[in-house]
Amino acid sequence: MTPNSSDAIAVKSAVQDHYGRAIMNSTGCCSGQSTELLLYGAEALASLPEGVVTTSFGCGNALALADLRAGEVVIDLGSGGGLEVILAAQRVGPSGFVYGLDMTEAMLETARRNAERVGATNVSFLKGDIEAIPLPNQSVDVIMSNCVINLVPDKAQVLHDAFRVLKPGGRLAVSDIVFDGDITNFAVSEQAIRAALSWSACFAGALTSNDYRLLLEDAGFEQISLEVTRRYTLEDLRSEGSDMLQGLPDAVMHELEGRVTSCAISARRPR
Repeated sequence: MTPNSSDAIAVKSAVQDHYGRAIMNSTGCCSGQSTELLLYGAEALASLPEGVVTTSFGCGNALALADLRAGEVVIDLGSGGGLEVILAAQRVGPSGFVYGLDMTEAMLETARRNAERVGATNVSFLKGDIEAIPLPNQSVDVIMSNCVINLVPDKAQVLHDAFRVLKPGGRLAVSDIVFDGDITNFAVSEQAIRAALSWSACFAGALTSNDYRLLLEDAGFEQISLEVTRRYTLEDLRSEGSDMLQGLPDAVMHELEGRVTSCAISARRPR
């Protein structure tokens, strides 16, 4: 479900404000199990300064899914504090390059500072919206994104623009929040369910797995895969979501349990 234009502006403003404050306070979404250590492993983080390690806002390991190779050009959509960009830069090496794209100035400031601290010279952080990626057509080998596309009102535009900037044969590697199965046949409407969840906590704007697949196909992607990596409990939803959840009937609450997931999503632009 996509908000109308005025609602979309309000959603984007709320998300920008939430994550601007979060990076300043070193807090994130998708907390609990999804810590940097569990996502990326001790070995990958061992060489990084402590302050850099605490700037991820992800719900999965898009970096592992991307299977990066030396010399590749990569962009991370919604790069936040820059942790994934820095780790990706290590994997593509000096012959590769990694862009980070974010709309929040506080995130970009943190990311640039972190890149300087680790001496990463093959990175660049760009300000902009992921619906309009500021790179030329067919200019990158890999697109990564970690728990960001769910925050954007117009997901179809994000995926179409991602397809545009990928080279033929290029790869999409996304970790995102996804509803597993249909949510239109509950005791209350889909609109009521989404209203009881939080956009900034990544749940209210999540696509269903079927809708995600359809949007990827419509954008032109092939070899599409969606794999559930975590199912959220009622406790997770209550802690990450909104007090409005208390207004939903118990039956709906129990139906939601396990239906909200973290998902590993991969696809490829045809050669």
